[in-house]
Amino acid sequence: MTHQPPLTTPDVLIIGGGPAGLTAAAELAGRRAGRVLVVDREQDAGGIPRHSDHTGYGLRDLRRVMTGPDYARHLVRQATRAGAEIRIRTMVTGWADEDTVDVTSPDGRYRIRPRAIVLATGARERPRTARRIPGDRPHGVYTTGQLQNLVHLHHQPVGKRAVIVGGELVSWSAAVTLREAGCTPALMVSQYPKAESYAAFNAAGRTVLRVPVATRTRVTRVIGKGRCQAVEIEHLDTGRRRTVACDTVVFTGDWIPDHELARSAGITLDEGTLGPLTDTALRTSRPGVFAAGNLLHPVDTADVAALDGRHVAQQVVHHLNGEDRPAEGVRLTADDPFRWVAPQILRPNDPAPARGRLLLWTDEFVRFPKVTVRQDGRTLARRTLAWPAAPGRVFRVPAGLLDDVSPTGGPVRIGLH
Repeated sequence: MTHQPPLTTPDVLIIGGGPAGLTAAAELAGRRAGRVLVVDREQDAGGIPRHSDHTGYGLRDLRRVMTGPDYARHLVRQATRAGAEIRIRTMVTGWADEDTVDVTSPDGRYRIRPRAIVLATGARERPRTARRIPGDRPHGVYTTGQLQNLVHLHHQPVGKRAVIVGGELVSWSAAVTLREAGCTPALMVSQYPKAESYAAFNAAGRTVLRVPVATRTRVTRVIGKGRCQAVEIEHLDTGRRRTVACDTVVFTGDWIPDHELARSAGITLDEGTLGPLTDTALRTSRPGVFAAGNLLHPVDTADVAALDGRHVAQQVVHHLNGEDRPAEGVRLTADDPFRWVAPQILRPNDPAPARGRLLLWTDEFVRFPKVTVRQDGRTLARRTLAWPAAPGRVFRVPAGLLDDVSPTGGPVRIGLH
């Protein structure tokens, strides 16, 4: 006779204890949605902010600014005070059936069969191996997450001189961490004509952190046998190459969602984001399974991910109450220069997306973007927005541009014209 692992049956299971998952847990527990259980594979809940030891967190969701660790602790307290249960060092290893997951934890193996699931597993940076950058394989090569974990959580030293690959917001976060660890950020390398981060961050980074930025440039080789000694970089327009001495390389940004659980469940993934395909209520293709945060739009700020968690909570409550009867939807697609749009399905009678914004990712910088919405060969809306579309950060478009979309029409195309 086959022994069955023990079974626990909460009303809601949230997989991932970062800003999205913890905020969803606090909202659901506060709304008395039954027993709410959060599982997280790390030593502590809180997600990336746990080891991002600088200020700037909490502005949109909490209306105040705090450091990453303080923000993470606040979200944990908020969820537990509301009545949610958080289990750390607990990994969901797979699906026993469509409604049940297998779990491994310090307490052993068991199964969880909830009435609703929220996937909030977040995103990760592509490491050097995934970027296929050749050369030696020395010590001293990190992603931002690995660097911050090493410095802020384990208080370990890094090198003395670093090259940062990428010019996103997280790249400047890496520069701050390097400075705190006594390592000089000697150069930031970006393939784009200008660093991808907001202009204010770029200016502050150059003047306060004194980090020079090499634009239209890529790393072509890592050099060093035991410890990193240098990188070779190439200017994309001229082909000119040069060697930059460094003992530390930090690969930043270029995010991919942690979608393994969604993929193994057979949940439909979006070809652009590589995360689950969702509608504006954040339903996935599997009934009763929702998704939120940077699993859906890699990568946005922690407070926007948290607001996704707040948004999905109400939709989960509708599902628990038997009110969730989604109609047929219209597919939203991204035209050049956009790589993806999230969410990707618009259904009649569904809520507007979180914060009333569609999220898009662009591969080109456009200072005054004219956003165009088309369906079945017709232009439904066209609006010039006051904020730029820039690579390396999410571009937000008011969802009101979709007001004239026909629920019985063909796919909706969102582009710049």
